[in-house]
Amino acid sequence: MDLSVWVEKLQALLSALDAIIPEGELVGVPAPREEEWYGLLWKKLLPQLTTDLRLVVAIIGGTNIGKSVIFNQLAGEKASAVSPYAARTKHPVCLVPPDSTDPALLGRLFEGFELREWQSDKDPLQETEEHLLFWRPSPTVPDRLLLLDTPDVDSDMPINWERARRIRQVADVLIAVLTQQKYNDAAVKRFFREAAQADKPVIVLFNQCALKEDQPYWPQWLQTFCQETGLEPLAVYVAPWDRRAADRMELPLYNVGLDGQSVPDQPADLRKQLAHLEFERIKLRTLRGALRQVLDQQKGLGGYLTALVEKAEQFRVTAQVLEADKMAQTPWPQLPVNILSDEILAWWDRRRPPWVRTIHQTYRKIGQAIGRPLMRGLTWPIRALWQSDPSEAGKSPSAWEEFQQKEHETIVRILGQVYEKLHQWAQAGNEVLQPRVQRLLGGQDREALLADLLQDHHQLPPVDEGFRQFIGTRLDQWEKEHPRAVKLLRSLDVLLAAARPAITGALFFTGFHLAGQAVGQMAGHGVIGIAVNTAMATGLTGSGEAVLSTTGQTARQTAGQLLLCLQTQYVASRQQWLADWLHSHLLGPLLDELRRGAQLPQTPAFCKLQQLQDELLKALASTQ
Repeated sequence: MDLSVWVEKLQALLSALDAIIPEGELVGVPAPREEEWYGLLWKKLLPQLTTDLRLVVAIIGGTNIGKSVIFNQLAGEKASAVSPYAARTKHPVCLVPPDSTDPALLGRLFEGFELREWQSDKDPLQETEEHLLFWRPSPTVPDRLLLLDTPDVDSDMPINWERARRIRQVADVLIAVLTQQKYNDAAVKRFFREAAQADKPVIVLFNQCALKEDQPYWPQWLQTFCQETGLEPLAVYVAPWDRRAADRMELPLYNVGLDGQSVPDQPADLRKQLAHLEFERIKLRTLRGALRQVLDQQKGLGGYLTALVEKAEQFRVTAQVLEADKMAQTPWPQLPVNILSDEILAWWDRRRPPWVRTIHQTYRKIGQAIGRPLMRGLTWPIRALWQSDPSEAGKSPSAWEEFQQKEHETIVRILGQVYEKLHQWAQAGNEVLQPRVQRLLGGQDREALLADLLQDHHQLPPVDEGFRQFIGTRLDQWEKEHPRAVKLLRSLDVLLAAARPAITGALFFTGFHLAGQAVGQMAGHGVIGIAVNTAMATGLTGSGEAVLSTTGQTARQTAGQLLLCLQTQYVASRQQWLADWLHSHLLGPLLDELRRGAQLPQTPAFCKLQQLQDELLKALASTQ
């Protein structure tokens, strides 16, 4: 069967995993390099799919059950030292047929081990933390069959458990050597239970049996062992307790059937059976079992991806709670009307004809000479038309200082709320937020941060260039939408420029009653209020009123909406400034990390893993 499709997809899978593992560690999902499924991926599937067909058979079992005896019997030579002492073998020994002695080939077959060529019986007895595997050529081992003698799986040394796990990953067939004492051992059953989950082919061999006395019992031992592990053995053998035959490598092995019920009358040749195993079918089975374990939805890649999604969701929720701009969304003072109106006037002044602008500028200077208090008492629209110098816009110190103080108080309140929330999370936050907030607070001086914040706030202009451009854009739009009202407004502005001397005298000698009424109108109607109130102040009627009667009501409504829009945008811009400041000086690194973690399921590597998982599951199903 052509497994090249598997190779291509598994190589891409490993590359995508290498890319996403650091992101997974960021959100708190440990790297899966020590997980069984990951070990099968890079120690079993990829190496063995890219080599010529070989079958690795491992002799596995507990202490003092005669594994080395069986190993020598199958090898046809005394390849492993036999000892009555438990757990003497620390490292696996591999007998390699002459056609498989290429070190590069062996390196691919035994990923996870450091290979060394065998020198003496003492080699596998070395005490070392390294995972060694000793190999030597053997002319008696059948072609394409590699035979492994292994450390005890029930050793009291944890390092042996890890070596046994690595052996299970690289082996294609396991020979489970059991005895009356070990068939129900917890450590032995755990090892073979995991082998069954990977659909690893297993041959069961009960050793050191009394053939007549134990015949009624080994079927029960077999049943218990298979029920406890989930195994369905390829074959079942029994071997008698016969030290002399073992020493001569003439120990008879009897095939007793898959249920253990057959009578052990004629010895079988297990070594010959291994040589005639259907290599391709068994290899495909063991590779398929390994791939199934890699893709497992709970304990494999599927479980890993699920863990990433769950952690990323925690990061998303946490970031959402901690968003600086949301923390800054609190009731905010509005810009004083006179500052906003001056900005509107500046926009209007740029649209006046030069001679009109000059006249208004002249009378602006006259008004300043008469006195600011008097001019401040004029109506807003009259004062707006009088004033023609945009550089004078917004000069109302008391209003601005009052507004700035209100913003100051709002900012102090928001920062207090932010710190209060941070301290709460530092004490009782979730597993994502708590350690990160504790680190954040550990490096921050609240009073110094507040002082810097207020200093930067104090330097903010009443209206920045961005908001001024926004005002201009919206007023330009309003102008296009109400051409008749704007045309009238321009006519009135020109008339007012021509009538300045008369209006000035009228204002001085008739009082400010009319002007006071106009102020309230201007505050509600915006730019169109200039036209309305100018008409009232100059006494213009007739054609002007006719125009306003048809267009003024709609214009006044949209002007009111426009003023509300400008105020809303202004508040949003100030809130955004605070949000940006908090992000830059306090919450930025934490929020950046949380947002990065939240985006993990949308990263190319994650999407690639999901795609490859689906494709491999389909490929796996096609081999059933």
